[in-house]
Amino acid sequence: MNTSAKRSDEPIWWALFSAGGVCFAVFIPAVILFIGVLIPLGVMSPEALSFERAHGLLFSFPGLIFIGVVICLPLFHAAHRIRHGLHDLKIGRNTANKIATYGAAALLSALALLGFVLGVM
Repeated sequence: MNTSAKRSDEPIWWALFSAGGVCFAVFIPAVILFIGVLIPLGVMSPEALSFERAHGLLFSFPGLIFIGVVICLPLFHAAHRIRHGLHDLKIGRNTANKIATYGAAALLSALALLGFVLGVM
């Protein structure tokens, strides 16, 4: 039995990649449909969603989940794709690429969540 097995953090990154892929496939098209198509065409009336109501919805607990699903998880999905693309092209070192890509995703996620926190105040 091999007792000196190397521990890997890959399951964490693959889980974030998978969750971000689901969000890309399901939620992003819905957001684009509602915000980018239905409201501008007048199918959904923007009067029913005033600024105060939109602000209240976005800066609440469901808004926090919305930001996580629509911004943070897709960032980690994209970071994982970029990291493995760099690995396939043999650009950079694996550890440096991991720090750069996942670090950028974490930084941008933190900025999105900071915007949420500042909006709540």
